[in-house]
Parts: sequence; C-alpha cells; structure tokens
Amino acid sequence: MGNGRLLAVSDLHVAHKENRAVVERLRPGSDEDWLIVAGDVAERYADVAWALELLSRRFAKVVWAPGNHELWTPPGDPVDLRGEQRYARLVELCRGLGVVTPEDPYPVWEGDGGPVTVAPLFVLYDYTFRVPGATTKEESLRRAYEAGVVATDEYHLHTDPYPGADAWCHARVAETERRLSALGPDRRTVLVNHFPLTREPTRVLRYPDFAQWCGTELTADWHLRFHAVSVVYGHLHIPRVIWRDGVRFEEVSIGYPREWRPRPPREPLRQILPLPRDEGGTAPAGRRAVPAAD
Repeated sequence: MGNGRLLAVSDLHVAHKENRAVVERLRPGSDEDWLIVAGDVAERYADVAWALELLSRRFAKVVWAPGNHELWTPPGDPVDLRGEQRYARLVELCRGLGVVTPEDPYPVWEGDGGPVTVAPLFVLYDYTFRVPGATTKEESLRRAYEAGVVATDEYHLHTDPYPGADAWCHARVAETERRLSALGPDRRTVLVNHFPLTREPTRVLRYPDFAQWCGTELTADWHLRFHAVSVVYGHLHIPRVIWRDGVRFEEVSIGYPREWRPRPPREPLRQILPLPRDEGGTAPAGRRAVPAAD
C-alpha cells in the first residue's frame, strides 16, 4: 500500500488575493495524493480555470464538484453562459485538465482506507430547509426577504432552461440517485457535494433563514443508502467534523479572508482517507452524533 492520501478543500474563492495566495501554496505530501475540490473555486471562468489547472498539475488526481459561485454569471465575465450551459462549459474545462466531474465515471480510491468510490455530486437546493414555521417555499422566501437575508444566488445564479433552482435540483437528484444506485449494495463511497446533504450542519448558522439556499431534504438519507464512509461538503464556511449514523461529515471550506484570518492557523487541506486517527478515526460502535473540534 502506498503513502497517498485522499485530501479535500472547498470554497477557495480565489478572486480574493489572500485566498489566491493560499491556493498557490497547496501542495501534495506525496506523488500519490488525490485532491477533492468541493466547489466555490471562483465566480469568473478564468479564475476557475487558473485554480483547477494549477491543482491538476500538482495532485495525482483532482475531483471537482461545482459550487453555487461557479454557476453564477457575473457581470463582465467574458464567458457569459447561463445555467446548464455554463455548467457544461465548466465540465468541458475540467475534462481538458483531467479533472473528474459529476458527469464522469466515479473514480475508485485504492489507497489506504480503500477501495472506496469517490462520487462528486452536483445537487443544488430546493428551498426545503425552510425558515422555522414556514410551510411553503413562498412563505419561507418571503420571510427571508423581509429579514434581509437573501442569497446572492437569487441575482447571479441563473437556472436556464429550468424555471428555478428547485426544478434544476430535482432533476439533478433523480439523475444522481440513478447513478449511485447502480454502484451496487456493497460499494463504499465518499460522497462529495458542495451543499450539505443533511440539514443538520445548517443549524449553527448565524442567520438561520439562509439555510434554504443550502441543500435539499431529498438527500437526507444518502449517507446510509449509498454506504458512505465520509461525506465531504462546503458552502457554509464553518469547517468542522460531525458524526451522524456512524458516518463522518466534514466541511472542508477555506472561506473568505475576513472569516479565516481570526481562526487559529490550520492546514487548508483536510485528510479524508485514511480516516484521521487523531480526530477519532472511524466511529466506535454505537457512536452516532459526536462532534469533533476543528
């Protein structure tokens, strides 16, 4: 068995010069290291291309799942594609770099902790993580707008040809379920999605109304159905580890400079496999909901 590790990072946001400098310093520990990039590399196409090209030259394999920021169509971007067409262009970019996308065959990690299928997912949100007490999407959104808590997605993330993010989300959920189900009942996985697959990580948000832009209830049992040994996500900018149903859920985000500057220094690349023993390793029998300090 080699010395390679399966590493992960998300929310690189390289439009910020401080974050760009962090990404320039990211390097593998061995020639066998893989890197998961769980979304929000940047908003502009050229910045996404710069970061993924750099990382693809350094790591043995790079696996990318899109975040909401890559899907934006920001004003002034020479690549002004919208919605599904923008996503398709990003997939084309990745394939040219040898980066694995949610549209490609899922690679199998054969290193320490394997064999495990690494499944990058593109599953959006459908406003089902609603404001407490709201019974409909419309009511939940209205209350968020009244509170002044509105995701920038509502202005820059276009969903063409779908009528809204929820419709695009439901189409992606159906296709992703089909592919994951085809893996078979004995295939262990690392599930990678920019948005949390369960609502639990959003319960610590400073502004709870924002949760409706953070995932879908339709994926709440995927870590069990698809035999996950680990679930990797980003988006919330709250890097931490929690355990649910014996499965390790890890947010691997860097976040914005104003967020990470006050934190104690930490290694931006998080080890997913082999499971880190210094943070509890595999969950002991019966352990179901124990948070691990970041």
